Order: sequence, then C-alpha cells, then structure tokens
Amino acid sequence: MSLRSALLALISAGPLTGYDAAKQFRGSVGHLWHAPDSQIYPELRKMQAEGLLEAEQVPWGRKQATKTQYSITDAGRAALATWQRTPLSYAPERDQAHLLAAYFEWGDAESARGRLIEHREAFREVKRVAQRQIDEIRDRTSPAIQRRFAVTDPADRDRVAAFKTFAYEGKISRADTEIAWAERGLEMLDELDG
Repeated sequence: MSLRSALLALISAGPLTGYDAAKQFRGSVGHLWHAPDSQIYPELRKMQAEGLLEAEQVPWGRKQATKTQYSITDAGRAALATWQRTPLSYAPERDQAHLLAAYFEWGDAESARGRLIEHREAFREVKRVAQRQIDEIRDRTSPAIQRRFAVTDPADRDRVAAFKTFAYEGKISRADTEIAWAERGLEMLDELDG
C-alpha cells in the first residue's frame, strides 16, 4: 500500500507522466520507500483502472508520439486521506546485518571487521542523503518541495516542510544508531582480539 500512497502523494502536486513520476519518486520519496520502475509503471496503470488516477495522452517528441500523463482523482485524494488514518502494520523484521553479527563466530575477525565497516559506511551514506534532503527542504531548493509548494497555500508551507524534515530526521536518527552499533562492534572485535 505504501508505493501506491507515495505515488498518489507525488501526483497530488500536479499531473505527471509515468517517466516523470518514476524520476520524481527516485529524487524524493524514493529515499523513504524503495521501488524500482518495474513496480511503479504497473502500479500507475492499476490505480488508473481503479479510478484513483485519470490518464490522458499528451504529445511527446516528434512524429505525433504521445505518452500517458496521470492526474489524481477525488477517489485518489480520498485514498490518501484513508491511508493517513490507517494504523501502520509492522512486518516481522529481516535484518541481514544483525543476523550476520549474531554468527560472527563462523568467520574470522577480518571478515567481521569488513562487514561492520560496510554497515557503518552504508548508514553514513543514508545519513548524508537524508541531511541533503533536509537542507534542500529548508532552503526550498528541493524540486519536490517546490512542486508541492506550487499547489500549497503559502500559509501551510512551513507545516508541509516541517513534516518532510521530520521524516528525514527519523532516517538520520536510525542511521546514527546503526553507525554507533557498527563502531561498538569494531571496538568489541579489538577487545576480543586482545
């Protein structure tokens, strides 16, 4: 349901072609919810079939080619409102790094060190990307926030920016915890190795 909701939210800022929706997805909500293009395009078509989106053929390129542009419908807006009122369902966790760490005894200290360094660096990158998103939201330079603001009452813009910043602050907090965990693991390996 989150891919659908993320796409509806993106398109609620104004009509998008499938290509533009996929591109905007990668540059904004894709930092919070991963989905490849191979999932995005079929989901757009399903939402159109269900009446959540309207589709129109718009000119593209030369030789009278067209592409499909999607707009949100009243039913799509209602689906977004329902999504916001629906309690989250938390799936059982699948945590590859922590599972691997639980069985480090099957490897050597060097491989354990390598996995912990990879983990730390991956979350440093998550933190860097999230901080960049926050900076672009605060500076109002994010293409996604500019697009959203184009259809947002100026009196509500600070509120919209605060919610988006809050989401990315959560990513940073989670990344900080994972970085600290990896660094503690590196220290533990040094202690165990004498």
